[in-house]
Amino acid sequence: MRILFIGDIVGRPGRRTVGELLPVLRREYDDPIVIANAENAAGGRGLTRESATELYDAGVHFITMGNHVWDNRRIYDFIDDDPCLIRPANYPAGAPGRGQGFVTRGGRKVGVLNLSGRVFMTPLDNPFALAGAAAAKLRRETPFVIIDFHAEATSEKQAMGWFMDGKVSAVLGTHTHVQTADARILPKGAAYITDVGMTGPLDSVLGVKKDIIVNSFLTQMPARYEVADGERQQLNAVLLTLDEQTGKATEIETVRRFL
Repeated sequence: MRILFIGDIVGRPGRRTVGELLPVLRREYDDPIVIANAENAAGGRGLTRESATELYDAGVHFITMGNHVWDNRRIYDFIDDDPCLIRPANYPAGAPGRGQGFVTRGGRKVGVLNLSGRVFMTPLDNPFALAGAAAAKLRRETPFVIIDFHAEATSEKQAMGWFMDGKVSAVLGTHTHVQTADARILPKGAAYITDVGMTGPLDSVLGVKKDIIVNSFLTQMPARYEVADGERQQLNAVLLTLDEQTGKATEIETVRRFL
């Protein structure tokens, strides 16, 4: 089984890049299941029903989120009704939406668990305390389980990888928008990468107009972030190959494409 996981999609440029490049990747990689982090897909902060539909129409099968999940309040209108959309599972009880779900294609079911880190981020419930039980619940229905760990600190992401090795098919880091060079298969069969990277404007600072960020560092003054609108775009992803019987990862390949 093959799964293509696309890193943080940023704004209209990111959605356009997915729309143009994903059909090519699906043909090249023999039509994998496609999961994408879309917490920045609507104007760089949050998600709307329209932007989610645009991604589904482009070929994304399942969407994960992160710490910007509530930044666009329009998500409250549909997050409880969309079975292919999840937010971090370690939000406290009572938060809208779900923290885990399934995507099924071609008779294969994949469980997806979304978690948010706590180091240098909003201190949600402990992701380590719930990861094991949540993954075990998914594994009762399928051997294929993917974790999107949306976190800032490299150490926290690596710790989660080691903690969940042998319990899931992959632990994939998102949030920092720069693809890391440490993709590998851990000893007990989990694929791991610290950060999948970003899909959106290449000539930017993490997807934001570079002049805004440079000036902010120069002046230490607050600034309103705006999604960059340059001509060059990038798509960052990882392609996972999973053993059909055990669900363990046999290969993880980083993917970088440009428009």
